[in-house]
Amino acid sequence: MPTPTDPASPQTVLVTGASSGIGRATAIELAGRGARLVLVARGKESLEEAAAEARAAGAQAAVVCPADVTDEDAFRAVVESALEQFGRLDVVVHAAQVMAYGRIEDVPKDVFEQVVDVAVHGTATIARVVLPVFRRQKAGHLVVVNSLLGNIATPLLGSYVTAKWGQLGLIRVLQQETRDEPGISVSAVQPGGVDTPIYFQAASWAGSTGRPPPPVYSPRRVARVVLSTMDKPRRVVQAGVFNPVITAGFRLVPGVFDYLVGPLLQRMAIANDDVPPTEGNVFESKPDGNATEGRWRSI
Repeated sequence: MPTPTDPASPQTVLVTGASSGIGRATAIELAGRGARLVLVARGKESLEEAAAEARAAGAQAAVVCPADVTDEDAFRAVVESALEQFGRLDVVVHAAQVMAYGRIEDVPKDVFEQVVDVAVHGTATIARVVLPVFRRQKAGHLVVVNSLLGNIATPLLGSYVTAKWGQLGLIRVLQQETRDEPGISVSAVQPGGVDTPIYFQAASWAGSTGRPPPPVYSPRRVARVVLSTMDKPRRVVQAGVFNPVITAGFRLVPGVFDYLVGPLLQRMAIANDDVPPTEGNVFESKPDGNATEGRWRSI
């Protein structure tokens, strides 16, 4: 049986959040390797666009599977269909996420919970479905796109911080629980600011949408970190040069961090574009806003 890293055999990779941002960029990078792709997101229209880009970039196959990662029955059906078509599943990249801005007291309960659900319950759903597949194969890799905000806290992003802290804790447990199977890997990739549409597609009760804090990385650059993690599995991988410095400040000098983080966030990570309260794309896909890149200059 071919292994996931066998260069003679194209990998079968399932990507969630494949309609936009890092997920879409990862699909395109994988296509350049001739991978067989299973693309998952809520909206079919944007997935079809991503699949066309992937085929043009060299994907051996790009299958569109609209599904919500919080719907376990729907996600299980996607995985079963992929196994029927391709015979195995080598890698799952979980990049699906939604975001909300606003103080915790201002963000509506259902919005807050949905942001957390996509990260925490979505990751748990994926684990429940794919880890038994990996165990039968005695091989497989789950790569979860987490965030710098899985290590630190900031105001106005309480739901997202909660989501990413919870998700990282879950990832670490999954790493411990799969130690009995050497062929299975579970990894977290933690980007900093990335030029994707998630910031202006986010829900907001802050009077403004957000923007990625500098330095702003291109989603393709983060996608290449995801691929390098697939090639050389690691527990937690940083995709931001200043991530370790920021995390150290949060942990070592919390009083200074808390004093500075609010003003810096307002200046560097809020768009100041005067928008009314909006649910953004938290509850449903917004195809017009989906794309690989956002609207900011990146490196």
